[in-house]
Amino acid sequence: MIERIKKIINHYGLSDRAFAIKCGIKQNTFSNQINGVREISLQTINSILITFEKISAEWLLRGNGEMLLTSEQPTASNENDRLSKLIDTIAFQQDTINNLQRRIKELEAELIIVNNERKIG
Repeated sequence: MIERIKKIINHYGLSDRAFAIKCGIKQNTFSNQINGVREISLQTINSILITFEKISAEWLLRGNGEMLLTSEQPTASNENDRLSKLIDTIAFQQDTINNLQRRIKELEAELIIVNNERKIG
């Protein structure tokens, strides 16, 4: 099943990270599943099938038949590229926000220390 999921990722021209975000799967969880560290969960399978409606559930689950329910061809590769870049940008922004939140907590801790030193001194 991992190979079939990788084929879907490839078909839509997404990075593993962009794919996870698009499906609403935590990046770390998806990475562990796609790398074989953890079993592919039913929630992951369901998320993929809901997100990519053209993917055949029979093909994803059992490997039978064709990947796509219709003869969909990626006619809008520019749109796929744009979407992929947008998802990567969102992921980057999320990382930036997380880093800023961590830095705010560090500064708050430093402020508490400075205020305590003033009271003592």
